[in-house]
Amino acid sequence: MRIDPFGLERWFAEHEHEADIMLAESGIRSLDASRFDLDPGRFDYVIPTNGDPDLRASVGERYGRSADEVLVTCGTQEANFLAFASLLGDDGGIGEGGGDDDPVGTGTHAVVVTPTYQALHAVPEAFGEVTRVELDPPTWELSPDAVADAARDDTAVIVVNNPNNPTGRYHDEAAMRAVYDVAVDHGAYLLCDEVYRLLAEDPQPPVASYGRHGISTTSLTKAYGLAGLRFGWMVGPEPVVERAWQWKDYTTISPSIVGQHVAEQALGRREDRILSENRDLAETNRGVVADWVADRGLDWYDPVGVNGFVTVPNGFADAETFCRTVVAEASVVLAPGTLFGFPDRFRIGFGLPTAELEEGLGRVDRVIDERQEGTATNGGAA
Repeated sequence: MRIDPFGLERWFAEHEHEADIMLAESGIRSLDASRFDLDPGRFDYVIPTNGDPDLRASVGERYGRSADEVLVTCGTQEANFLAFASLLGDDGGIGEGGGDDDPVGTGTHAVVVTPTYQALHAVPEAFGEVTRVELDPPTWELSPDAVADAARDDTAVIVVNNPNNPTGRYHDEAAMRAVYDVAVDHGAYLLCDEVYRLLAEDPQPPVASYGRHGISTTSLTKAYGLAGLRFGWMVGPEPVVERAWQWKDYTTISPSIVGQHVAEQALGRREDRILSENRDLAETNRGVVADWVADRGLDWYDPVGVNGFVTVPNGFADAETFCRTVVAEASVVLAPGTLFGFPDRFRIGFGLPTAELEEGLGRVDRVIDERQEGTATNGGAA
């Protein structure tokens, strides 16, 4: 088993600790721990290790699912990893862990809609074979027909990130349900990473609510501002969730007792206020970045969430050159689109406090202006 280096994480490791401003993170600003009771009692394992039954039942209700169809995980990253491990590979996927009530088959092939977060194609590639269905600029529209063309008899899972990272495109419900139908037709699952869904003013129904072939993964990281909890979950058919729990015994065993304690609060009476605050911040900051993009003569697709995919300004050879120049000269981190397969774009995250966002954009402006003035002085040489 081989997996590619995670380009975005290596980029962050190289730059984020020494830079002043992070404009590459795709989540909302982090909440202060003082807003929560942090005392869970004894520092024991969560028992049972798949998460508190009452909490799983509460989460399941959001999807029209039972507690046994919910697995608590260490963030969305683990939820996705466990799902892929359960569905893909030479052992026939869920195998004996699924039993005779497994609603669909498994296989060694995945269809992944890209560009997307690297883990959503790199992990399936480590377990089996992947066919990518590319979204095309400038609208990044999801084509159910293209997904259908890519699906095969041995397709185990179709993977979509919605709203999409890095573009911020929120694929409409009709397109998502059409892709779900493709999964049903091929005896596969539709797995949707929905970590940005609740930043939308009018969130669509989650994929796990579509039917037995739907799997939803998410966490309290991106929409709630609780990245440090590392608290997420997957929701789907019980045979898949049961097999994923078997895999979890070999990864993190149980969720954090502190993470679960705070999660119960964040998903309880505090939830409406947290999401309202975060949506307001996202809307304000989206307007700030939209004005900046327009003023600079750049292009993006107006995103849902707190990250967008912007064209590289004139005067720079490509996205990596631009982003390396910005971090070196302005101490601001952006994410080069090269990491997502688009060297002419960069990802900007705007979930941080508004004043910090504006300071960061001002610094980027100065870098662009200095480069473009120098290019003009040198007769247009890049």
